[in-house]
Amino acid sequence: MAIKNILVIEDDRFIGEMYVRSLLHQGYTVDWMIDGSDGLVAAQNKPYDLILLDIMLPEVRGTDILKALKKSQNNASAQAKIIIMTNFDQDADSRAAMEHDADGYLIKAEITPRKLLELIGQL
Repeated sequence: MAIKNILVIEDDRFIGEMYVRSLLHQGYTVDWMIDGSDGLVAAQNKPYDLILLDIMLPEVRGTDILKALKKSQNNASAQAKIIIMTNFDQDADSRAAMEHDADGYLIKAEITPRKLLELIGQL
């Protein structure tokens, strides 16, 4: 499956703008939501190929969005790849559970837009 449509759910404006600008420059179609409830609604109602999901979000946490999307196969993005992006240091059990449900797990402080684009190109 070629990645074309991407949903970024990220509340940090600097990081969100940086990723969105890089993705648009590479020709992806990108939607950006800054809170969890808007992100969940978008993911349920519009088909995306990839969702970049922050964990620490206002209103609905990223872990809850991940669970909701994986639990229901009746959402528009049921086949989307999901990459968790966080700076929050998870304990080993929490991280393993998220990695099991997601298609990738990235530490934001360690990922540049170029590395992100390379990763997306490998999906």
